[in-house]
This record gives sequence, structure tokens and C-alpha cells, in this order.
Amino acid sequence: MSHVKAEIATQPECWRQAAKLAGSPGLPERGERVAVVGCGTSWFMAKSYAVLREQAGHGETDAFQASDFPYGRRYDRILAITRSGTTTEVLDVMQTAGENTPVTVLTADATKAAAELARHAVVLDFADEESVVQTRFATSVLALLRAHLGADIESVAMDGEVAVRLPLPVHPALFDQITFLGRGWTVGLAEEAALKCRETAGYWTESYPAMDYRHGPISIAGPRRVVWAFGDVPSGLADEVEATGAAYVHSRHHGGYASLGRWVGGRAPLDPMADLVLAQRVAVLLATTQGLDPDNPRNLTRSVVLT
Repeated sequence: MSHVKAEIATQPECWRQAAKLAGSPGLPERGERVAVVGCGTSWFMAKSYAVLREQAGHGETDAFQASDFPYGRRYDRILAITRSGTTTEVLDVMQTAGENTPVTVLTADATKAAAELARHAVVLDFADEESVVQTRFATSVLALLRAHLGADIESVAMDGEVAVRLPLPVHPALFDQITFLGRGWTVGLAEEAALKCRETAGYWTESYPAMDYRHGPISIAGPRRVVWAFGDVPSGLADEVEATGAAYVHSRHHGGYASLGRWVGGRAPLDPMADLVLAQRVAVLLATTQGLDPDNPRNLTRSVVLT
């Protein structure tokens, strides 16, 4: 078994452990103006959290790709996300903006530079990974942050346990392309699902906000293509997608999973974070059916360190 396949399966328990850290010092307080920074997968988790925090009424929250951080803006706190603790762009933000703004880092390694630079470090070492590809660390960070906002992570973890075992809604032999959609906080999850397929298998995937999908991107939908939606989606979207000949995949559609015309599950909808687990599993299957190593994708390393 590959490392990433095993790491995907351990996510529900990691989420439970992460939720226990919800009271950690340095997490954003209600009313603070917060900037959340990360790169790649960490940035997508930052985007999801930013929406959830504002929706919960905890305060203005912006998410930035670390290399594009707006140093001229004032924030009460910066929340940095970096699994390795060595990502160059994140460290740059911590060093520069951290001169005037408290920085809290969420990381998997307390011995690396990010933990040393931060005023507060919340360490999720139990969620670290052997694989280059991030899965359980990123979702554990989001579980922690959702718990900090008051979410019931136990119910999310139970959905995750279902997602680890549920038959996959799509199979590589039956489709050529996937487009992932989200709305609100699940836009970040859709972007992460698409990235997992590209990273792990070099596979053609795209991601869009669900409301914007009809403004152009739907033009590529058709037979042997899949549109996979996370969370709440616009009314009528399923019918529009299916009219193109594409398969529509959504845990809320008819109370189950659309699987290229067949229904899987017939159960209550999964939490969108558990739905991401299914997409991660599809990414691994996409890689292995092509004879690729899902733990070591082409052209990637565990951390981007610029010299």
C-alpha cells in the first residue's frame, strides 16, 4: 500500500485529534482582523477557513497565497499554514509581516523555521505525512479551525469513516476529465480536489465556483466527462450538467452519489470535507491505473525551498 493511500484512510482519527487542539493559544480570537497564508494545498484550506470564519461572525478574514501577501494592509493576526515549516514564501511573510503583527503557525514539525519564527505554534505532528502529496495534514488543519469555530468534528469524522469505505463514484476507465465545483467555503475544497488529481496523476482537472461554472466553463462538459460538486450548489445545476452528457457527482443529489448514471449510497449527504476524502481516493486510483507512484509525483517535492 502506498503511503498516501494509508494516510487518506487515517484522516477521521486525525480530525478527532485535531479538534482537541481547538483551544490552543494563538488561534484567532473573535473580532480580530485575520490574514491566513499558505501555498498550494495550504492556501486552499486557508480560503475555506476564511469563508467559514466570516460566516460564523468571528471577524473579517482574508486568505492569501503567501507570495502575493499585501504587506500594506493592517491585520490583528496572521495565521500561517505550512506542513513542512520550511516553505520559502510562507517564511518570508512570517519574517516581514511578523515584525508588526502576531503570527500563529499551523505546522507538522515543531523543529523547523516556521515554528521558531511564530509567536505561537500549533503542531499537528500526528497528521504529518510520508507522501509528497498532502492529504491528512491539510484536512486536519481545517478540522482544527472548524472546531475552533464551534463545529462538531465528531460528526464530520464519522462521515469521513464512511468516505474511506464508500465505493468510488467514478472510475478512470469510464471518464477522461473532471471538473470540481464548490460554493462558499467549499470552493477551496473543490480547488484542492482538482489539485490532488493533477499532482498525483498528472490528470486533466479544473475547478470553479459553482455559480460561475455556467459562465463559460460548462462549455467543456460532455460525454466521458465528470462534474463533481461539493456542498450546496445552485438549483438546476445538475440538470444542466446532465443535459450536456456529462456525469454529475454530488453527495446531496438524490441522497446518494451519482456514479456515471448509477446511484451509490442512498444515505444522508456527507460533510464536504468527507467528500474530499473520496476525491483523494479517486486521485490515487488515477495514478495507480497509469502505473504512477502516487507518493512521489513528477516534478514535486515535499516543500518548496527557493534559493
